Amino acid sequence: MEYIAAIDQGTTSTRCLIFDHGGKIISSAQKEHLQIFPFPGWVEHNPIELLTNSIEVIKKAISLNDFKQGQIKALGITNQRETTVLWNKFSGKPYGNAIVWQDTRTEIICSKLKSQGLEDLFHRKTGLPLATYFSGPKIKWLIENNNEVKQDIKTEQVLFGNIDSWLIWNLTGGVNGGVHYTDVTNASRTLLMNLFTLEWDEELLSTLEIPGNILPQITPSSFHYGEFNLGGESIPITGCLGDQQAALFGQICFDPGNVKNTYGTGCFMLLNTGDKIIQSGHGLLTTVGYQLKDETPVYCLEGSIAITGALVQWLRDNLGINFVPAFSGLFAPYWKPDARGLIIGLTRFANKGHLARAALEATAFQTRELLDAMVKDSGVPLNEIKVDGGMVINELLMQFQADILNIPVVRPTVTETTALGAAYAAGLSIGFWKNLDELRMNWKEDRRWIPKMNSNKRDILYLDWKRAVERSFGWNQSG
Repeated sequence: MEYIAAIDQGTTSTRCLIFDHGGKIISSAQKEHLQIFPFPGWVEHNPIELLTNSIEVIKKAISLNDFKQGQIKALGITNQRETTVLWNKFSGKPYGNAIVWQDTRTEIICSKLKSQGLEDLFHRKTGLPLATYFSGPKIKWLIENNNEVKQDIKTEQVLFGNIDSWLIWNLTGGVNGGVHYTDVTNASRTLLMNLFTLEWDEELLSTLEIPGNILPQITPSSFHYGEFNLGGESIPITGCLGDQQAALFGQICFDPGNVKNTYGTGCFMLLNTGDKIIQSGHGLLTTVGYQLKDETPVYCLEGSIAITGALVQWLRDNLGINFVPAFSGLFAPYWKPDARGLIIGLTRFANKGHLARAALEATAFQTRELLDAMVKDSGVPLNEIKVDGGMVINELLMQFQADILNIPVVRPTVTETTALGAAYAAGLSIGFWKNLDELRMNWKEDRRWIPKMNSNKRDILYLDWKRAVERSFGWNQSG
C-alpha cells in the first residue's frame, strides 16, 4: 500500500494526516503551539516552534501506523495564510516571532496608504482591500521596526515567507540548500502579487518599500518543491496550498459555482469562479483558488470572518461557558478595523445558555452576509453549501445555518478537508491520483441539513442581526 502525507499548519495547532488512495485517514498526529499576545491587538507565533512541531507530528503520524520506507510517496503542505516571517538565509534564524493573520498592529500603515488614495491600486491588482489581514503591511512593519532587518536587507541576507515558505525552506535543507518557494494561493494573500500575471508586482513593492529579493518564487499549487529527508528517507514535497484553498480543493469544489465554508478559528467561504477574475463590489476578496501544474489558475471569491470558533473558545475560557465577534474588527463584507465585540438585546430573562446560542448564531448570520455578497458579485444562485471544520459537528449550528441561508448545508464523510486538499495536490503532481475525476469519486456525503424556518421568521432574525452589527462600528477610536 502507498500513501500521501499532509502537514496542516494551522492557527492553533499543527497536524500531520496520512491518506490512502480513497482519501481515507490512515494515521494522524497533532500538537498545539503557543499563542503570544505581547500587546492588545498583537498576535504572534514562534516560527521555530511551528517548524519543530511540524517535524514532530510527521514522525509521530508515521510511527503510529508503522509505515515502511517508501510507502509515503509524497508530502503536501497547507498552512495558516498571511502569517508573516522574516529570517536570515545564512543563519536560518527568524528575526523575532511571526506576525499572525489576526494581528492588527499594521492599522496605521494601512490607514496611511488609504489616505494617499492607494486603496484602488491595491484592490485592482490584487483583489484585496488594504487591511491588516494581509502579509505586505506586516513585512513593511517588520522592516521599519527591526534594526537588524534594516541592516541585513542592505546585504541581501533577509528572506520573507508566509508559513508555507518557512516550512518548505527548512524541510528542504534550510541553510544547506533549502528552496525558497511559495504557491500562487499563498502569494495571492500578500497584497504584493498581481492576480493577472501571477507575479510579484513592482509597483506595489515600491509603494510598500519592500525589496523584491526577499520574496519567494511563485509556483503552482501542485509542483515538485524539493525533498524532505526523514531519517535517511527522501520524501518529495509536491503540493502546497493556503488552508482555505486547500479546503476548497479537498471539498472537490472544482467547478464554477461550487462553494464551501470552513468553520474554524475564523470562518472562510470560497466560491469557485473558474478562470474569471471577479472583482467584488460587496466587500469580498478575489483570490487564487488553486493552480495545477501546466494549467491555468482557478480563481475564487472569498468571504472571511475573523472570529468564529475562537469566539466559542473565548467564552469557554473567559466566562466559564462554551460570543458579538468583532474582537479583531470585522472582516468581509464590512472591513471595519474599528469595530469591537458587542452583546446586545439583553433582558433579565437572558442566561448563559442564551449567550452560548448567540455565539453560534453569530457564525451563521455572518455566513449569510458572505453568501448574499457572493450571489450579488457572481450573479450565480447557490443551490447548496459544503461545510467543514471543527464546528460542523454541532448539529444545532448546522440546522440554523441551513435555515438562515435557505439552502441545504452538506457535510462530507471526511471533514479534514484542509489536509486532504493538500494531499490531493501532492498526489496529483506525482500521478498517485490520475485526474480530478478520480478525486470526485472519493467525495462522500455524510449529512445534509434542509431549511425548515419560515421566511418571515428568517427575515426578522436577519434584520435584527444587521442592526446589531451596525452598533459595533467605531468603538476603537484610539487606533
